[in-house]
Amino acid sequence: MNRYTIPFNKPGFVGKELQYLQDSVERGHISGDGYFSKICHKYMQEEFGLAAAFLTTSGTHALEMAALLLRLDAKDEVIIPSFSFVSTANAFVLHQAKPVFIDIRPDTLNLDESQLEDLITERTKAVVPVHYAGVGCEMDTILAIAGKYGIAVVEDNSHGLFGTYKNQPLGTLGCLSTLSFHETKNIICGEGGALWINDPQYIARAEVLREKGTDRSRLFRGEIDKYTWVDIGSSYLPSDLLAAFLWAQLEKSDRIQQKRKQIWEYYYSHLHDWAVHHGARLPFVPKNCEQPHHMFYLIMPTYKDREALMSHLKGMGICAIFHYLPLHLSEMGKRYSTKDTACPVTVDISERLIRLPFYTTLNSKEQDRVIEAIHTFYG
Repeated sequence: MNRYTIPFNKPGFVGKELQYLQDSVERGHISGDGYFSKICHKYMQEEFGLAAAFLTTSGTHALEMAALLLRLDAKDEVIIPSFSFVSTANAFVLHQAKPVFIDIRPDTLNLDESQLEDLITERTKAVVPVHYAGVGCEMDTILAIAGKYGIAVVEDNSHGLFGTYKNQPLGTLGCLSTLSFHETKNIICGEGGALWINDPQYIARAEVLREKGTDRSRLFRGEIDKYTWVDIGSSYLPSDLLAAFLWAQLEKSDRIQQKRKQIWEYYYSHLHDWAVHHGARLPFVPKNCEQPHHMFYLIMPTYKDREALMSHLKGMGICAIFHYLPLHLSEMGKRYSTKDTACPVTVDISERLIRLPFYTTLNSKEQDRVIEAIHTFYG
């Protein structure tokens, strides 16, 4: 039994999820690239002006597909923020590349673009900006530096669906970008993801990679009369059942985003003065970014304060959690990285950040309980 009366996350129904699941079964095609998968692909391509969009079984698999499309090998390096989920690094390590860890900015907690150029070598193949909490990285600078050296930009947009940078949708700026529809995200299907392609040169091979290295997609379009093994690949297609659930969520995305905006702004307005008084920090969103209200966090004055606040909330039945541990200090990060980079901001933020309960169905009574509990923390 869950010991928390207010969990950190709670997946919820917002529309026709169950109806579409039944519809998918009745259509007789619940494996990949069925009716609902195609609807989701079409929606993404038209809504965001993409060259192509492909659903995947997870955001991790979308990152792995990006690594395969870049044709990485053991001599290549990929620059990745140390403050990120392990998949951001692991997907590239799986395909032989070496991670080079970069520190984050203290304000947005995104990749520090001022350090990027110094980390680029003749081995650098790509940079992977992570839009933390759905707040856009400084993409103009990142794209300019990447263009100068001829390296690919792969956006890890797991947090950022419906966010923008200078009025451009996050995920449409790099040559490739990846999404997650994990149950903790704004738009969910339990487990799932997507690879967005903005450079058309990658489309044909992406179709092959996600179909186990075969040209099966061409068979379904009537371009060939049989399909065969033509490249490496794996089974990255999600079941159409997941796509059916996902489409029900995408249909209600405006409602979801509005609700999450209300939750985020309520936290901000009711915790701002408390944070100022006690030396804590609230999330920062630059004026040139529109965030999708993916999460709400506090940066406490010290590690001891963070741990004590988590314990305090736990004692009141409220689940609040920390976030990423620095990848450059992990066992695998030390093993695979080619550079012994120091990321002091990452280390500092990792020890002080706490994420508050945040999910689309969080009601006002629950949120008031969280806020009241925080206000009583320092006595």
